[in-house]
Amino acid sequence: MNDKDNQSSAANGNLHEDSKDQQLEEYRVNNDGQKLTTNQGLRVSEDEFSLKAGLRGPTLMEDFHFREKMTHFDHERIPERIVHARGFGAHGTFELYKSLAPYTKAKFLNDTSLKTPVFVRFSTVAGSRGSSDTVRDVRGFSTKFYTEEGNYDLVGNNMPVFFIQDAMKFPDFIHAVKPEPHNEIPQAASAHDTFWDFVSANTESAHMVMWAMSDRSLPRSFRMMEGFGVHTFRLVNEQGVGTFVKFHWKPVLGVHSLVWDETQKIAGKDPDFNRRDLWEAIETGNYPEFEFGVQLLSEEDEFKFDFDILDATKLWPEELVPVQIIGKMTLNRNTDNFFAETEQVAFHPGHLVPGIDFSNDPLLQGRLFSYTDTQLSRLGGPNFAEIPINRPVAPVNNNQRDGMHRMTINTGPVSYHKNTIAGNSPAPASEKEGGYAHYAEKVEGRKVQARSDSFKDHFSQATLFWNSMSDVEKEHIVNAFRFELGKVKSKEIRQNVVDVFSQVDEVLAERIAAGINAQAKKGVATGVTAKSPALSQMNTIKSAKTRKAALLMADGYNEAEVKSVLTSMQAAGVTPEIVGLDLTPIRGDKGTLAEPVHTLLNADSVLFDAVYAVGGKASADALKTDSKTGNFLREAFQHYKTIAIGTDATELLQAAGIAPSPGVVIHDTGAEGDKFGKAIIDGIQESRHWARKI
Repeated sequence: MNDKDNQSSAANGNLHEDSKDQQLEEYRVNNDGQKLTTNQGLRVSEDEFSLKAGLRGPTLMEDFHFREKMTHFDHERIPERIVHARGFGAHGTFELYKSLAPYTKAKFLNDTSLKTPVFVRFSTVAGSRGSSDTVRDVRGFSTKFYTEEGNYDLVGNNMPVFFIQDAMKFPDFIHAVKPEPHNEIPQAASAHDTFWDFVSANTESAHMVMWAMSDRSLPRSFRMMEGFGVHTFRLVNEQGVGTFVKFHWKPVLGVHSLVWDETQKIAGKDPDFNRRDLWEAIETGNYPEFEFGVQLLSEEDEFKFDFDILDATKLWPEELVPVQIIGKMTLNRNTDNFFAETEQVAFHPGHLVPGIDFSNDPLLQGRLFSYTDTQLSRLGGPNFAEIPINRPVAPVNNNQRDGMHRMTINTGPVSYHKNTIAGNSPAPASEKEGGYAHYAEKVEGRKVQARSDSFKDHFSQATLFWNSMSDVEKEHIVNAFRFELGKVKSKEIRQNVVDVFSQVDEVLAERIAAGINAQAKKGVATGVTAKSPALSQMNTIKSAKTRKAALLMADGYNEAEVKSVLTSMQAAGVTPEIVGLDLTPIRGDKGTLAEPVHTLLNADSVLFDAVYAVGGKASADALKTDSKTGNFLREAFQHYKTIAIGTDATELLQAAGIAPSPGVVIHDTGAEGDKFGKAIIDGIQESRHWARKI
């Protein structure tokens, strides 16, 4: 491929933040004000009626516009991804705080003056494209860096470990977690026999299952979840010295989750909840930010831990190997077209740049084959890199020709190496010229189909995870196990799972067993007592910024109070949205009209982070006449959210059966309005009020 367009984007190695956006501009099409044509450019005079023999006669196949339009429609869909089918993407930039030159020669990790364009795709794993955003599942977190040395893909998840140690078992795991083949049930859920049968028979999954049963699998937002490269990679510097590395994304807003009952209701109220949240955040300028971190380990320290650093079912505890924050990614532009960008983007862990290489992680090694094979199937052939969203901004020059959907026109007679006709061009680049060189690792051993003994510990880090959870998080994990296993029909499988997790922690197993009519084993747990505070979401950053608050109000609302609260919300970055009895403008006690965005019929507390029933007796009395007001407040209370009650509106609390509790903020008559607003913001910042008695 000889891609002159790309060469201009990265001329002389000068990569600009907007280089990818400039490249995509060539492919953007705007039909506004244009005349309708066929795909061949012929103007069309009729687009409602097909050509017929007489007014009531048969359709004629000579209607080429009808045939072209229908044929294209019939072929619009491409195969969805086997996993990570439901995804959502956005563009952004990556900036480096601190150079990693001592460890890697990758330019985008060396030069702090660069702003590297990125495209990120978030996703669920198990469900189809039509499933809900808020199911209990792992979330994909994949980033394509458009660097001057080529595309680098960091293909990750929102959990740092995985279910299996070797890619040989990947098809088996996915078959087990997907809907069961005899009836295609259940969709996007792991709560069924085949998944838990796999878990009980493949104990290496124990650690990842703990993560999957935790709140980490129910993210409040794509903007509020961590990302992990999962695998151990290797950085290589200019001197050829290697350093093991694990990659991390840390959300600036902290790591926050939904609660289980909430996720199920959101799936019905707004199955696009996480997608919509990301889209709206970018559209309103609340750009999601993630700091980029690395855990670095010298080759001399490879064997100093009681776990194998190449085992993808293990993490490197941050207390043992600290995460060094070296940069930040900001997502600042939504896609122009979902299909052309999010659906056609092709990630691959084998898309590397000089200075980044693989380790011998057996799960990673197997993935290197799978991703290329997948793109060939989904995107129609070997030229998927020519699709605009996949095109690098770096120059592309090689002898790979032809194939389906070829976009470039290569001139000249030469398409081979070595050659004399074209002066042996395109010619390989030396390392000094930026050519990629694989790390020169010495490898010895017999060919075997086996696994190192260092991979045999399946339970210690599962216990570490359990030990690190707060009491609230432990309760959620137990309830998740009980829910999932309660859907398993086989008593034998349920007991087998309890047997497995008896080896993680005896108390955990006993609590699970008590809810599913099983028995926990005694005296088989690991006995690990260590904790890792970094694993608990209770220790995350807390912020009210970008949170959504529902303002329940009707005619007669207290204008002075609302104005004061809105001032506090604006200062804290909270997004207020008015919920009325209907969409008629709402008149305040001074005559000011407020425009509702939602009604009690089409909104629900699960779509918001907090609820504020505004002051004013007339407003409260009107709201009280609609039973949905009580449901709105009760549900927010049951989900541990902040509830604010304005002046003369306390009867709404009583009608909803809510007693004074943590996170319930009541405005006292005569109290200063700004104190009320501050109390609301403090509550929203806390996110959930777990001390509340439900």
